[in-house]
Amino acid sequence: MTLPNMITIMRLLLVPAVVLAMLQSLWGWAFAGFLVAGISDGVDGFIARRWNQSSRLGAYLDPIADKLLLVSVFVVMGFAGELPLWLVVMMVSRDGLIVCAVLLSSVMSNPVEVKPLFVSKANTAAQIVLAALVLGELAFAVQLGPLRTALILLTGVLTVASAAAYLVAWLRHMSGYGEGSRTSNSQNDVTKSGNTKSGIGRSGGSGTDA
Repeated sequence: MTLPNMITIMRLLLVPAVVLAMLQSLWGWAFAGFLVAGISDGVDGFIARRWNQSSRLGAYLDPIADKLLLVSVFVVMGFAGELPLWLVVMMVSRDGLIVCAVLLSSVMSNPVEVKPLFVSKANTAAQIVLAALVLGELAFAVQLGPLRTALILLTGVLTVASAAAYLVAWLRHMSGYGEGSRTSNSQNDVTKSGNTKSGIGRSGGSGTDA
């Protein structure tokens, strides 16, 4: 197993530790765990690129670890009243819709590759900053109300924008598949029609020859 993958697995193991610390109101430990997880995300990516240690396993594990950490932190903070539930619902719904779209595409034999868009990267960055800000507020007993409100609104807007961008990209992908299927079916119909006409012609020819 490569070093980046080991770091990613460590980040996965940090998720329940951070959640447990939050549930017990140990905000300092939760903030520290979240910070370590964020730093490790940058470190494993740097090592993978610098020493050519990218792997298929890492390509799957890395986004799972990132998303699991963020969703877990947002859900706990939502139920703790530190973040509005509408934002948590929007975040979880967006991720759920993306997963459902990928699964549906696979079921329809038209798999789609989810590529990170600029708006999606901006959305993830806003989520990370917001989570770190709220955990930092709770850990150090400071109040950054206006900044928190601004980040909440920004994250909400980016969540909707990224969901819409992925939806448009998915619909284009699927409509292209549908057009391809219709074209293929039309060609098959023409071929079948041509065969029928040829068959009739041969029958007539045989009768004349007889």
